[in-house]
Amino acid sequence: MTRRRLGSEPDRRPDLLAVEEPLEIRLSGKPLTVTMRTPGHDVELASGFLVSEGVVTRAEHVVAAIHCGGPGTGGEQNSYNVLDVALGEGAAAVVTQAERNYYTTSACGVCGKTSIDAIETSSSFDVAGDDVVVAAELLVTLPDRLRTGQRVFDTTGGLHAAALFDAATGELLVLREDIGRHNAVDKVIGWAAMHDRLPLRGTVLQVSGRAGFEIVQKAVMAGIPTLAAVSAPSSLAAELAARSGLTLIGFLRGESMNIYTRADRVR
Repeated sequence: MTRRRLGSEPDRRPDLLAVEEPLEIRLSGKPLTVTMRTPGHDVELASGFLVSEGVVTRAEHVVAAIHCGGPGTGGEQNSYNVLDVALGEGAAAVVTQAERNYYTTSACGVCGKTSIDAIETSSSFDVAGDDVVVAAELLVTLPDRLRTGQRVFDTTGGLHAAALFDAATGELLVLREDIGRHNAVDKVIGWAAMHDRLPLRGTVLQVSGRAGFEIVQKAVMAGIPTLAAVSAPSSLAAELAARSGLTLIGFLRGESMNIYTRADRVR
């Protein structure tokens, strides 16, 4: 890398970059989706994606997940970029790749869906009925705690993060990083699914960046009652949050925040 600063000579030095690689998720050997992600916690990522799509809701719904060789390798070379998931009894029927192209990028978690009707998925959990109340004094501490836990961001500056907190005690339950904000959320939700903790009642999901529609939808699908972001939500995200009864908080910075829906949950 060459670093340039006005008025000084170019400075050549190595630089660490955030890793971005494709992950193909298969179900019993059949391709389901390809997502661009930061390698690590791939089984959580796949499990969280399946929760977000309404396929799984319990740990036993995923009975195995194995990295396997990529296309054209004959299974002889494992790139760890192909993950084959076996579903157990009770998992919902899966829309096939022919019916829905799931290709997603590191920027958008719903880019590959082929119809407007396919975007909004019905949740198995009642977010509106969660009577959790969270203290504003606790909420304002979460962005800094999220940032403190971003170890890879410290060296690359190129990753998003999502963290799950207990709304009553403020305990950090899990934190995950990824080049895609929706992938970081899927990893958090996948962790919860694998530990049979769904629905995630009484929790707060804190995310870096903005709160788009896909992040709200993933929170609703996991039964998370409160979502907080350091940046802005979108209009569609706010509409979905209002319909679902989710508390949506944006611009959570310093000692201030904007509460867009269900402000009654913030004390």
